[in-house]
Amino acid sequence: MVVRFIVENLFSFGERREFNLLPSPRYSRLSHHKYSLNSFDFLKLSVFYGANGSGKSNLIKSIAYLKDIVLEEEIPPRFQQHKFKFHNELKEVEVLLGIEFISEGTPFIYALKFNEGIILHEELYISGLGVKDDVLIFERETNQDRHISTKFSEDFEKDTESKILQKVIEKNLSKPDRPLLKLLSTLDSPFLEDLGKAYRWFERTIQIITPLSKPAALAQRIDTNDNFREYANETMCTFHTGIKNLKTEKKSLVEFFGQDNIGELDELIKELDDSSKKMIGLPTRMGEEILLVKEGSEVFVKRLRLEHQGLNNKTAFFYINEESDGTVRLLDYIPAFQDIVNKEKVYIVDEIERSIHPLLIKELIRKFSSDSNTKGQLIFSTHESNLLDQEIFRQDEIWFVEKDKNGSTDLYPLSEFKEHHTKNIRKGYLNGRYGGIPFLSNLQDLNWNKYAIAE
Repeated sequence: MVVRFIVENLFSFGERREFNLLPSPRYSRLSHHKYSLNSFDFLKLSVFYGANGSGKSNLIKSIAYLKDIVLEEEIPPRFQQHKFKFHNELKEVEVLLGIEFISEGTPFIYALKFNEGIILHEELYISGLGVKDDVLIFERETNQDRHISTKFSEDFEKDTESKILQKVIEKNLSKPDRPLLKLLSTLDSPFLEDLGKAYRWFERTIQIITPLSKPAALAQRIDTNDNFREYANETMCTFHTGIKNLKTEKKSLVEFFGQDNIGELDELIKELDDSSKKMIGLPTRMGEEILLVKEGSEVFVKRLRLEHQGLNNKTAFFYINEESDGTVRLLDYIPAFQDIVNKEKVYIVDEIERSIHPLLIKELIRKFSSDSNTKGQLIFSTHESNLLDQEIFRQDEIWFVEKDKNGSTDLYPLSEFKEHHTKNIRKGYLNGRYGGIPFLSNLQDLNWNKYAIAE
């Protein structure tokens, strides 16, 4: 689970800012929204509101970038152009990303500080969650000469073999532009066992959904997982989009490509054989996922089809690219909601309401909010004011995002305003009581007629 996230000098974040899922001690409503670890509480749900350009997506992108750095083991070159641009000495500005999270029952703090493509500082601690002292797992520093030094736990550095391993890490394995977390998680050392838990959290637990994201291998899951297929069918039917059934179309290579084109697929077949899951996606122009899957010695092409019922109960099947944007977006959420209800997964969604009717997205969030048996976390940004409902959210779960006079994004929760639980917070938000809305005062003064072009 996510406990808190810190960002500084990236995108629209100039000053250090923190987002967290810590419950306010004075707020007791919706107590089932609190998860606990060793008497430490954290929240299952959070939403960001803010005007266009305020920084909502930048917060989510910052978290996604930290995940990418850990998994890809590099600082992408594009980072340099995404640093906060309103500092006088841009080259001297260091970017900070930090996250506190819980993985497999262990709380961690992981942070990176970097500049000009070089990791200046990296650290991983077992978090004391504000009650006990944090426990060092490792730290690394890169100096001006790009020399890397490391520091490990006291037990690690007392062990003779581990001291030898530390020298190998510093001289042979570490690089100034590469984080150490993934590398260290692969080493066989009794003093580094917790590193695997931390790395697996980035790899498996936290998932980012952008407006352009698509769930991977949906057709394969529908085809091979009976439980998931039944869940997906029941959920889509509940949305009343006209869909009665989800089905995977499964064809042989000859059926799909034709006998004359089989010889041209050698590179794809080789890529398929080399893939760990024996499954790859085929390039398409319409955004539809078409899978090449190897089952035993045979290769199949799989596509998702959706059965609709029409006049006189006649049924017809449609491909994804024949469906509305809203229906496709709902399909995108099918795996996410199954995960956050049944597993300790974290889903962070940018523009959760995109292409979906306001009443439908509200009921979907309401269902997750009211379910006392959920196991995961849902964090999302939105412009949909109908979701501002204190029957759905605690005040400490609602955050507002806006830019200050220096062009830097600020974050703050509704709980700072100490509103009564019966207050109509939607009306207060639209009236500008909490900030995080666009300034419209000059729009009526815009004389757009004078820009007409004579034909």
